Amino acid sequence: METAWGFSADEWTAVRLSLRVASVATLASLPFALLVAWLLVRTRFPGKALLNGLVHLPLVLPPVVTGYVLLLLFGRRGPLGVFFESWFGLVFSFRWTGAALASAVMGFPLMVRAIRLSLEAIDRRLEDAGATLGAGPVWVFLLVTLPLALPGILAGLILGFAKAMGEFGATITFVSNIPGETQTLPAAIYTLTQVPGGDAAALRLTALSVALSMAALIASEWLATRLSRRVGSA
Repeated sequence: METAWGFSADEWTAVRLSLRVASVATLASLPFALLVAWLLVRTRFPGKALLNGLVHLPLVLPPVVTGYVLLLLFGRRGPLGVFFESWFGLVFSFRWTGAALASAVMGFPLMVRAIRLSLEAIDRRLEDAGATLGAGPVWVFLLVTLPLALPGILAGLILGFAKAMGEFGATITFVSNIPGETQTLPAAIYTLTQVPGGDAAALRLTALSVALSMAALIASEWLATRLSRRVGSA
């Protein structure tokens, strides 16, 4: 049964689930990405290089390894999985929440990098001027640093969202491929390529995935260009 634009109900379910997972993953990652980027740019502490390495580790590890580590930590018997289920009633393994967690972990390095570059481009004299006028560190961050870093933050959000939409390896290893629960857009495409007559549907979803990813890259590049121009004119 086909619905709007030739997509079946199951395909739309996968698209909607992907949007839900990517949105939750991106928004939940943002506060942590801001904190980590700020720590890497503005502070000095023992283990800074180790933190930077851990943040970017998902970029170089095979996604299956990342997914397996998440399964060990956040599975029903994993230490963090038991903690979150006992205290918050939150279950990750074989749930869409686990897909959001895996997507967040995979997209986190891209968010941190974009925000970090934005923070590094800020003229520290502007922050010093705010402090000179009597603003405390928190108000300087909220009223000076955050607005100036906004293009980088938005670029990081877009890149993180795009990565979450396309995440497959870590997700399928951690939460499997359950239709309606954890079957996101990439998992649906993979499933369709494995069944007879699924090529047309897989092609439709692939085209949609490419369009969404391209739109995200163009938007991110546009924001980066705006940031460069603003910094250059400052």
